[in-house]
Amino acid sequence: MARAPDLFGEAPTPPQGRRPLADRLRPTRLAEVIGQDHLVGPEGRLTAMLAQGSLPSLILWGPPGVGKTSIARLLAEAAGLPFTALSAVFSGVADLKRAFEEARLRRGTLLFVDEIHRFNRAQQDGFLGVVEEGVVVLVGATTESPSFALNGALLSRCQVLVLERLGPPALAALLDRAEAALGRALPLTEAGRDALLAMADGDGRYLLNLVEQLLALPPRALLDPAQLADRLARRAAHYDRDRDGHYGLISALHKSLRGSDPDAALYWFARMLAGGEDPRFIARRLVRFAAEDIGMADPRALQIALAGWDAFERLGAPEGELALAQVVVHLGTAPKSNATYSAFKAAMQAARETGSLAPPAHILNAPTKLMAELGHGAGYEYDHDLPEGFSGANYWPAGMSPRRFYAPTDRGAEAAVADRLAHWAALRRR
Repeated sequence: MARAPDLFGEAPTPPQGRRPLADRLRPTRLAEVIGQDHLVGPEGRLTAMLAQGSLPSLILWGPPGVGKTSIARLLAEAAGLPFTALSAVFSGVADLKRAFEEARLRRGTLLFVDEIHRFNRAQQDGFLGVVEEGVVVLVGATTESPSFALNGALLSRCQVLVLERLGPPALAALLDRAEAALGRALPLTEAGRDALLAMADGDGRYLLNLVEQLLALPPRALLDPAQLADRLARRAAHYDRDRDGHYGLISALHKSLRGSDPDAALYWFARMLAGGEDPRFIARRLVRFAAEDIGMADPRALQIALAGWDAFERLGAPEGELALAQVVVHLGTAPKSNATYSAFKAAMQAARETGSLAPPAHILNAPTKLMAELGHGAGYEYDHDLPEGFSGANYWPAGMSPRRFYAPTDRGAEAAVADRLAHWAALRRR
């Protein structure tokens, strides 16, 4: 894990005893980077770029603590480029201009910009010229989706590389590296060791911080998971409420419901709540799901989704969250049909194509004498007065043939709807 350097040079080196463990264990070459073999392994993309002698401008996108800063610094060393670092949190236009001026004097600088998504659109535009001219090789690091956080012009000049959160094997390897550097094993049972890895939640830097907290505790017997949880704070789950978590997890919830997996849906629902998502946003999506993916297969689903939303509004959190959980389970276990959704889309397309065709005269009202003389309402048959309550009349505008938008499935209550429509279709043909 790399430490943040000074604005325009190397980070000052504190006394060895004070250096954080994450700083002391930062990799010294790309091959030592843990958990990103798809980038820095023998067949990795960055390995191939360096072998070809061509390093383009890059955006490194990944969660916290997975090695973005370390990779940027090591790329500069491997490519033989001067390294300059900026943080978008602390830098402004003047800092950018200064960095660009220094880069022009020593052409070929690798300019690393941490948290690049924090620069506004105008500041991002400032990189275009120096990247285009080759004054700098830009390496930007972001925890947010580049599609949302960066403008298109900058993205078109960079390759986006995705860094993965560190899985259990990578975290375990990092923990082994820490124990080797410290010269001793951590005071943990095997289960406690697994719990420590789980507490890091894919963040290598946070894992090493936990190790330091653990070493600062008074000596005692090996800690099990419960004792470990009492002494160390669990890392809050990474959740970007504006972009990746917000849209990614609601997509996971929606698709789990569509796939009729209520357990997975409950998990993503809980993940969103744990990340601080507004339950009302989830409630709105549940109502939409009931109409889009269940529809007439279970007409109660929409009512239940609305009732759950209403219950949350009345009770608030956390009590009202149980009502939304009930909605999630109902929607996940309900029969599915998107026939209404598909029919609505097709009807909207037909409405755009046909313009302003008038209804046939026989289904128009005739509140005035003139309208009656024009034939409005003439020949209209009142369905309730007819056998089977069905007239079989034509309700389509002149010049437009009847179309079939709604094609019910044979699932759930919609199967009965399909039978009724088939019966009425047979009556029309008589």
